[in-house]
Formats: sequence, structure tokens, C-alpha cells
Amino acid sequence: MFKQTLCFIKRQDEILMLNREKAPTKGLWNGVGGKMEQGETPLECVIREVKEETGIDITKNQTKYKGVITWEVDKIHFGGLYVFLVDIHNDFIYQTPKMVDEGILDWKRISWLFGEKNFGEGEMLPHFLPTILNNSSVLEHKCTLENNRLMGYEFKKIELVEEIK
Repeated sequence: MFKQTLCFIKRQDEILMLNREKAPTKGLWNGVGGKMEQGETPLECVIREVKEETGIDITKNQTKYKGVITWEVDKIHFGGLYVFLVDIHNDFIYQTPKMVDEGILDWKRISWLFGEKNFGEGEMLPHFLPTILNNSSVLEHKCTLENNRLMGYEFKKIELVEEIK
């Protein structure tokens, strides 16, 4: 079981992204999320973290479990997190940019996120995010890094597990 969650909040052709103030992704755009508290399920964690980081209330019914993102760094460090997607109504108003404790929140067009030579996001994001957005399956996204560079990415279908709820 992993100890972290990540959520992408989608509104039409935009995703609410966070430019983080803290390591390990300091200065890079990513979704919102964080560490699970004692006794908390991944779904409970992501709902709480979205509220804490953005002020947005999301519900269990809005939140789609999309799988896990795992990584191996220099064949030594292994980690992972649970990833979720929330589609919100097209008329949902949330003014950005907005400074919060974790960094700067801003709506980013999906085309910008997937733009060629976009160096404002981590190396793994352009690999797993299109699959998360465009594939209805629950997947494991496995990333392999060496010397702080992405060397491999692959994904496979996994089964939904009860611990997520």
C-alpha cells in the first residue's frame, strides 16, 4: 500500500495544476494531492487533500480512481502513489492564478501540458497524464529513472482493489 495520492481536476480542456513550492517537484506543475493520514483510505485522502490545497469540495461520486503511478530510481529507491481524476462542470468557476501554501494553482490547457518542449512539468507527467485522461481502465504507470532522467515508461491494466474506497 502506498502512502500518497495525486488528483487531476479537469474542466473542459483544462486541468487545475499546482506549481509546487516544495521538493521533490519544486517549481514544476503537477496535480494536487498529498500524504495519507493514519487509517485513511486513498479516496478519503484525495478528497481531503483537494479541499486543503484548493478549497474545492469534491465527492466520492465525482472522483474516478485511475490506478497507481510507481517509480524506480537508480535501481535503489522505489515509490508510488494512487492517482485520481475529477471531471467538474464546465460552468464551475475557480479563479486562478491563486497562491496557496503548497504553491501556485492555475488552470492549464491540456494542449499546453502536452506541448512539445514544455519544461515546466516533471518528465513523467507527459507520459502518464494522456493515458489517465484518455483510457477508461485502471492502470499501473511504471516509470524508471536513472541519474534524474526518465529512462522508461510503461503501463498495464490492474484490478480495482477494495482499499481504495
